[in-house]
Amino acid sequence: MSQLKTRIQDDMKAAMRAKDSARLGTIRMLLAAVKQREVDERIELDDAAVLAVIERMIKQRRDAITQFEAGGRADLAAAETAEIAVLEPYMPARLGGEELNAEIRGAIAELGLGAPQDLGKLMPVLKTRLAGRADMSQVSARAKALLSGS
Repeated sequence: MSQLKTRIQDDMKAAMRAKDSARLGTIRMLLAAVKQREVDERIELDDAAVLAVIERMIKQRRDAITQFEAGGRADLAAAETAEIAVLEPYMPARLGGEELNAEIRGAIAELGLGAPQDLGKLMPVLKTRLAGRADMSQVSARAKALLSGS
């Protein structure tokens, strides 16, 4: 079993002991999503795959918050924000602006790219390297700017 999955299960037990129902519900939802993916794909997920599940759940909640705020439902947006607060500690530390640029420049140099149309070759490499450590839409924008020489 992956270390991250074990940590999540231990946190679930701690939330049960502390009778923290909000945290417990979110962790159970996370474990259910991981288990569902394992059953669907007939594999046991490693840490990277569990991180991908967590990242997808966080993205879904951010999208929901936008929709709820547009609809004037601050109560539902607050609930989604609370779930994000439970999920985010499982993600690795986010890269800062200059660290992110250094990673992108390194990949560009390693692959020998230099034209804006090379973005399609660069993004799959960056996606595997930066999974969970950066927002991929932000990575794409920065990579596009660096490739075009901006």
